[in-house]
Amino acid sequence: MIERLRQSTTKARPYDAVVVGGGAAGVGVAIALKDAGLNNFVVLERRTVGASFAAWPRETRFITPSFATNSIGMLDLNSIAIGVSPAYSLEVEHPTGRDYAAHLRGVAKHFQLPVREDTTVLRITKHGDDFLIDTADDTLRAKHVVWAGGEFQYPRLNGFTGSEHCRHTATIESYQQLEGDEFVVIGGYESGIDAAYHLADQNKRVRLFDKGCPWKEDTSDPSATLSTFSLERMRAGWFEQYVELFPGTAIESVARIDGRYEVTASDGRWFHTDTPPLLAGGFQGSHRLVADLFEKREDGFPLLNENDESTLVPGLFLCGPAVRHGSHIFCFIYKYRQRFAVVAKAIASSLGLPADHLEHYRKWGMYLDDLSCCGEECVC
Repeated sequence: MIERLRQSTTKARPYDAVVVGGGAAGVGVAIALKDAGLNNFVVLERRTVGASFAAWPRETRFITPSFATNSIGMLDLNSIAIGVSPAYSLEVEHPTGRDYAAHLRGVAKHFQLPVREDTTVLRITKHGDDFLIDTADDTLRAKHVVWAGGEFQYPRLNGFTGSEHCRHTATIESYQQLEGDEFVVIGGYESGIDAAYHLADQNKRVRLFDKGCPWKEDTSDPSATLSTFSLERMRAGWFEQYVELFPGTAIESVARIDGRYEVTASDGRWFHTDTPPLLAGGFQGSHRLVADLFEKREDGFPLLNENDESTLVPGLFLCGPAVRHGSHIFCFIYKYRQRFAVVAKAIASSLGLPADHLEHYRKWGMYLDDLSCCGEECVC
């Protein structure tokens, strides 16, 4: 069936671009493509726009605050396009995942983006000068592909022996629904602190383990240390009363013995709990699904050229939290949105379009093509 679809597709006019993913990165770069003058493109979303955010635990909120600051020439930290603000549309400073999913759907509708929901991409291959994008329903042709699949729907589950006995925080619908009085949380970054905070708020005791000590990292880069939102939460009275921190304590294994869970730390200590340990070990990222189309950096992330394009397969671009350049990590929305215009300009230039309107992105901090200005640390 796929081969028959491929044959008919090769005769059809190709899209100028196909964007894979309808989350913050996919919607944001699609708007940039539209501003660059592209009309013949489509956004493919496996479920619905913003679905990964909608799947967050009900209590989890954005660590970055939203303010409607467009009127003074500054963009809301959680905006993915010029002229929009989650603070304005949602009237919330720290949106929940469900809030933000609703915001993304509203943005996609406002900009009249060509989104195809319920479309699962199975395979991407280069066929001559074009790409073939096999979906569960048909095969599309495109001159360019932008991979914006995100990461939140791909939790990292295999960090140590017995991790299958744990429950990843990304699979929890609500912390209020978790039964038990004592919990073990493995991972001390944002999602781990978030889990501990909400459990402690219910007077439940938590032991939180991390191989490092992210709440004491001596850096102002939010990609490497906890946000001020989380640090402030850790100072809440109930957090200090109910949460016991174990920094510098990696977990080597988890075993289920006689209905209980035995957690073994790297220093040889054993800890027991009646509830499945909560794994807050981050996400694998969707880029692994197209790993064969990218060369790898030493850290395993895709190797990109200056336009966030694959060095292995020209015409394939990456958008979202997996973008890396040198030591620069573009993992938060307000970071990776700075590269939307870079990708859109590269695609527009390839098509012979002037893309003059994208210069407007610079004054809003949405067009970062000079990375030499990045990396400055706060001195006080």
